[in-house]
Amino acid sequence: MPIDPDVAIGAELGESTFSWSASDVLLYHLAIGAGARPTDPAELRYALEDDLRVLPTFATVAATMHATEPPAVRMPGIEIDLAKVVHGTQSVLAHRPLPTAGKATARTRIADVLDKGKAAVVVQETEVVDESGNPLWTARSSIFARGEGGFGGHRGESARVPTPDRDADLVTDVPTLPQQALLYRLCGDRNPLHADPEFARAAGFDAPILHGLCTYGVVAKAVTDAALDGDVTRVGGWSATFAGIVLPGETLRVRIWREDGRLVVSATSLERDEAPVLSDAVLTPR
Repeated sequence: MPIDPDVAIGAELGESTFSWSASDVLLYHLAIGAGARPTDPAELRYALEDDLRVLPTFATVAATMHATEPPAVRMPGIEIDLAKVVHGTQSVLAHRPLPTAGKATARTRIADVLDKGKAAVVVQETEVVDESGNPLWTARSSIFARGEGGFGGHRGESARVPTPDRDADLVTDVPTLPQQALLYRLCGDRNPLHADPEFARAAGFDAPILHGLCTYGVVAKAVTDAALDGDVTRVGGWSATFAGIVLPGETLRVRIWREDGRLVVSATSLERDEAPVLSDAVLTPR
């Protein structure tokens, strides 16, 4: 059905209560590449429960960690074929370090719907509080739906974050695993685009691609390790635009610039002549 922005924008998508355990956090960390150096004490803070710390990007899977069905894109005023959808942007603002286990309530609304002509962009915002009503995190995401534009909505403003015109302060190369998407889907995203070759081809890709949110977590961990001594409690916010796909097994080159108290980041694929993967990316330390 066509998108109806008058119905969609501002619509409340309901409230959900969920819980997570240290095992969920450990699985998520492994799914974004933690544990590659299994005797490194800094690495074991991601992969061993004895001194476990939670990378704030866990917020992107906490509420759906145990989902086993493919997601559906049905909201008030919006119904989109899943094969047309890719992740556009994602941000997480952690109001305090995330606990290794807990129970929380999420409230989500459609913050905006943008008309890009040949595509539509749906922006959602989720506020999450703990059992006492104290804020845990705020997440904001957008999905890019090909072929769903032209409904007469506004285009929105540019959110570009240009990288500084100088060499990066830090550069780190991060390998992904050939089975990375198959592992990450166990964190609750069973979209067949990331596992089923036939579905991927029907969606216009030569092979299943890595989940955008997996790339988002992989790069956040790389920046935290390279620029914040692996201290996840120093990560206040992390935002990025998904600039291109990642094929499982590729190596990501992550460039980091220190600028005005924040870290500006880009990520590219080495195997595809440094094709952009993440852009407009900013990590804000505490």
